[in-house]
Amino acid sequence: MPTGSSPPVSARKTSMTGSSSRRGSHMATMASEVPQNEFGGVLVTPEQIHMAFQFLDVEKKGRVTLDNLRSRLGIFYDNMSLKDVRLLLSEESELTEEYLQALLLPNEVKNFDPVAEAFKAYDPEETGFISREMLRYVFERLGYGALTDEDLDILISCADADQDGRINLADFRAMLE
Repeated sequence: MPTGSSPPVSARKTSMTGSSSRRGSHMATMASEVPQNEFGGVLVTPEQIHMAFQFLDVEKKGRVTLDNLRSRLGIFYDNMSLKDVRLLLSEESELTEEYLQALLLPNEVKNFDPVAEAFKAYDPEETGFISREMLRYVFERLGYGALTDEDLDILISCADADQDGRINLADFRAMLE
């Protein structure tokens, strides 16, 4: 991919809508509270892109390949097809941080709450909470090894802003702020 290449305009103008699940109306309400950029899209900061890029750049080479995406996204989305991963790359063979900034900073995506969408990866059963089993699974897949029940108790207590013993969307949002 040439340095400084810009994503296609159609990629920047994609419009996404809220979920129709039983939590859909709540998520739509939350989406209306999402900070917007100067184009009316979801506000994404260079720092957020940098953090996401570091997570995806498994080999720490300054580029994200198809294999990197499959490896990292597979942790959260077991059933993600190769076709879906290729779609994320668009026509590129790899992504740089600069390319992601050109794609994401000026986006015009409306009615979308990225935190709520990320939460769905941890709550695939749509219970409204992240289960202990899911936390254990994700941390093991990220390479942290097997977590004990005590480890899980500590993780949950650190993330549980409302102190109800479970991690819900509001707790997840507070953790990311």
